[in-house]
Amino acid sequence: MRIVVLDDYQRVARRYGKFDDDVHVLHEHLADPVEELKDADVVVAMRERTPFPAEIFDRLPRLRLLVTTGMANAAIGLEAAAAHGVTVCGTEMHGSRNTAELTWALILACRRHVVTEDRALRDGRWQTTVGTDLAGSTLGLLGLGRLGAQVAKIGRAFDMRVVAWSQNLTPERAGEAGATWVSKEELFTVSDVVSVHLKLSPRTESLVGAADLAAMKPISILINTSRGPIVDQDALVSALASGSIAGAGLDVYDVEPLPAGHPLRGAPNTVLLPHLGYVTERAYSSMFEQVVEDIAAWRDGSPVRVLAGPTLAP
Repeated sequence: MRIVVLDDYQRVARRYGKFDDDVHVLHEHLADPVEELKDADVVVAMRERTPFPAEIFDRLPRLRLLVTTGMANAAIGLEAAAAHGVTVCGTEMHGSRNTAELTWALILACRRHVVTEDRALRDGRWQTTVGTDLAGSTLGLLGLGRLGAQVAKIGRAFDMRVVAWSQNLTPERAGEAGATWVSKEELFTVSDVVSVHLKLSPRTESLVGAADLAAMKPISILINTSRGPIVDQDALVSALASGSIAGAGLDVYDVEPLPAGHPLRGAPNTVLLPHLGYVTERAYSSMFEQVVEDIAAWRDGSPVRVLAGPTLAP
């Protein structure tokens, strides 16, 4: 049985995954992975790094098991996988706070100009910026699910006022998470920090547009550790270039890896990370352990954590 692991950027798949079979690990992202996957029985997809739309299954006749890290992957056509006899299994993340923690790393880096001051010091300069206090300011959360609630809790520890909005959020649910429900319009108007914690779907794509960014205070910042397409990136680049907002901390993008020459690479007052929200020792250990379990269970005819496809291995 041939197993291919995709997009192992950090070259850690073999360290965390105790694979027993022939495993081929790819370290660089492939825009079209079919040539590398044509002989694969099993493919391991790291999050949403490599899309698996319907047409790709036609080109992979040997593929029988697709394992994705996480229990949801918008880049995989689940119905198409099932139609082609491909079982899709996932991995669970129990109680993880890694993305919420990284959200605060970005907030603090932006508010205290950590990257700018690090570079300045290395260049021989000393104290070139003035930071902004979090205490007494307003944290606006787009989305107050598991991750948003974790970010809200930390915001309260910084003595911030926390407001929140999403399409299905109620004032009662916001109150339970220690936040105040506001309208979307009010959130962008009153917040000093706007942080995105929504799932990507047709109704959230480009949810944050030019009008929303224009409504933000000139001293406010935008943080996105959710999914890039939720924010209109052209509008964000324009807002940063004009100085209509104070900055942005981003971990996600429309296209990943972020292409060379992308306007965000040169945008002022930004902290850019390469989608590290879930990349921690604990998360990787758990994910790869479950990847190996998924493969073994499918091979034994009793697949676990099934997202789509046949119930038994062929």
